[in-house]
Amino acid sequence: MAATTAVGVEGVKALAGRHVGYSEWVEITQEQVNLFADATGDHQWIHVDPERAKSGPFGGPIAHGYLTLSLTPMFLPQIMKIEGFSMGVNYGCDRVRFPSPVPVGGKLRCGAKVEEVTDVPGGVQVALTLTFEVEGREKPACVASIIVRHYL
Repeated sequence: MAATTAVGVEGVKALAGRHVGYSEWVEITQEQVNLFADATGDHQWIHVDPERAKSGPFGGPIAHGYLTLSLTPMFLPQIMKIEGFSMGVNYGCDRVRFPSPVPVGGKLRCGAKVEEVTDVPGGVQVALTLTFEVEGREKPACVASIIVRHYL
């Protein structure tokens, strides 16, 4: 999938209100989940104990919700490329929800909609809604309203 490209302030502003695309599908592995558990200290059995998780509420191990969200820096450049700025920084999240689990072995992708673009000193602030989908499932795994700033 080709990423949507925006160049400069006017190019980014032209994306406001538009769904800009989807990332590629990525399989979520038990190794990823285990490494995330090690990095965060969250070793809850529903994530890291595949045998016990088989009899748990999800029928197998699931990815951490924050692991799903943490894939944003991998997915977002696949969806949109912003050019003509010296740097971009994560400014924060307004709202994050995890409506359904991501099973280990499931495939995940992200879609993005640019909600709003506003001027800030030295650049622009972009408010996006990211929707993380699990292949073959109706309900999204994560819906996040994030803010990114791009500086000239």
